[in-house]
Amino acid sequence: MRKRQPRFLPVSRKEAARLRIDQFDIIIVSGDAYVDHPAFPTALIGRVLWEEGYSVGIIPQPDWKGRDDFLALGAPRLFFAVAPGNCDSMVNNYTPARKRRSEDVYSPGGKPRRPDRAALVYSDRLHALFPDVPIVLGGIEASLRRFAHYDYWSDRVRQSVLADSPAHLLVFGMGEQQLREIARRLAAGEKMGEMPPIPGTVEKVPLPDLDPERYPGLLEIPSYTAVREDKEAYARAFALHYREQDPLRGRPVMQRHPKCIIVQNPPAPPLPTPVLDAVYELPFTREAHPAYDQPVPALEPVRFSLTSHRGCFGGCSFCAITHHQGRIVQSRSIESLVREATRLASLRGFSGVITDVGGPTANMYGMGCARWQTAGACPDKRCSPACPSLSVSHSRQKELLARLRQVPGIRKVFIGSGIRHDLLVADSYSLLPDLCAHHVSGHLKLAPEHVSPHVTDLMGKPRADIFTAFVAAFEKIQEGKKKRQYILPYFMSGHPGCTVADMVALAEFMRDHGFRTEQVQDFTPTPMTASTCMYHTGLDPFSLEPVHVPRGREKAVQRALLQYWEPRNQPLVREGLLMAGRADLIGDGRKCLVPAVSAPGYRKGKGKVTRPAGRSPR
Repeated sequence: MRKRQPRFLPVSRKEAARLRIDQFDIIIVSGDAYVDHPAFPTALIGRVLWEEGYSVGIIPQPDWKGRDDFLALGAPRLFFAVAPGNCDSMVNNYTPARKRRSEDVYSPGGKPRRPDRAALVYSDRLHALFPDVPIVLGGIEASLRRFAHYDYWSDRVRQSVLADSPAHLLVFGMGEQQLREIARRLAAGEKMGEMPPIPGTVEKVPLPDLDPERYPGLLEIPSYTAVREDKEAYARAFALHYREQDPLRGRPVMQRHPKCIIVQNPPAPPLPTPVLDAVYELPFTREAHPAYDQPVPALEPVRFSLTSHRGCFGGCSFCAITHHQGRIVQSRSIESLVREATRLASLRGFSGVITDVGGPTANMYGMGCARWQTAGACPDKRCSPACPSLSVSHSRQKELLARLRQVPGIRKVFIGSGIRHDLLVADSYSLLPDLCAHHVSGHLKLAPEHVSPHVTDLMGKPRADIFTAFVAAFEKIQEGKKKRQYILPYFMSGHPGCTVADMVALAEFMRDHGFRTEQVQDFTPTPMTASTCMYHTGLDPFSLEPVHVPRGREKAVQRALLQYWEPRNQPLVREGLLMAGRADLIGDGRKCLVPAVSAPGYRKGKGKVTRPAGRSPR
């Protein structure tokens, strides 16, 4: 029987008593503060399970050095769900230079409260205190560490997080369907380890008990021991399981570990539009739990945003969306989004501005491929706007945005998520006039990342000529405007395959087009991406061809070239230009990137910092 949704899911015995709950069915242990917003996985999963009739308690950011927080809600009737947070705990806790961060935007007041490798720490504590209660791992941290993986922070290959933890099952992907099914089966009296395979889960099978008949079409990839000791084996293992990340054609994948066998079942099927609509229309308050006396910084940027779709067929090598949400785009209905916008307009603190309407890539809403429903995404190639099976029309998105602009109480509807410019080019810029007229405040965010063809190919990004064509179309729209807009491009340094000479080429491109970006990205290897595989192995996993990997001093030089105009970067930029044989760019000429000597008044570490505003007017 469905339970009425409370204003906030309970985080204490006192709240449970008010709801007449003696024992929770499910308890979620979260690495984030409890924010009741659909962009936060604990709230999303908790409300979905509550809607199914299960009582759900939350233990947000427990003190992992003690016992009291883990004991606060008692033992659940069905299972503990461990959700380390919106972000991998190691990415959240450390900078790309492996320095500990002083702030955690998912904590009240920004104060760090989560442990390193939160999935392991929380599950260890729970198992020690409640040895007979099943534990299910989930969230981005578990999802992307489900196989043996290279860990940048320890600079070694680690086991699957499921093999390293006492948890019984791992959920990968978004998780609603899997957790509903796990709860249903446990409530019916089935036992962990005896349930039939559930799509979108990873199982831990004791050695040597694997029954091949349980997993039809089972694919074995190189073992943990093999990938730890042999980089080519690591690359081959990655390429093999990468091909199976599709709900229609994906096969079960197994990997042997010293004390168990890890088996990934095929991914969960995409949520149909009515189900996706229902998930996002649950009664989220879009507020942090009232127990907090300080704001949670991560809430404000997304508080009044709308999620229009899931999935991304872009295939960027450094992005893990393919492994987590999949390539098949799942779009909500326009009617559902209009209803949610109408509800936003009635919320306390809403100023009439929707800050974002999007997903992993904002302008993939309503797009799809004719093959997805019958054969799944192609295993042997990335999706491309040039593919005749792929629809890249922005017509549904244009209709959606027009409808949202008409909702009473809505003054502005912005798109804050990233835009794929190659999709706009492929659709003859049909959305661009509307974007510039209604949905971009001052800057349009794009991520070309690089300009050297072999680097963009390894990144899985469009080539520079597509970006320059888009820039020209954007500039034409700006003609005659009193208040013009600018492109805010994101570029990346240090990606596998990128040399200092490539970064010099990028710096020249930025100089010639007037780009001075304040926000830059230095490539950080994160679990289960193709780029991380290249970084660790020095091989392209799909061709096994060698790939140059920038490290150490070279990485610092590349990073400096992204902001060559900064006085504090001049010594490294000068060093890089000499490394690349481009001394012609050192001097006082119009085309030069840095002067022959440091700028007047420059002191090491004290250079003046400019504050660029995107693409400057010519």
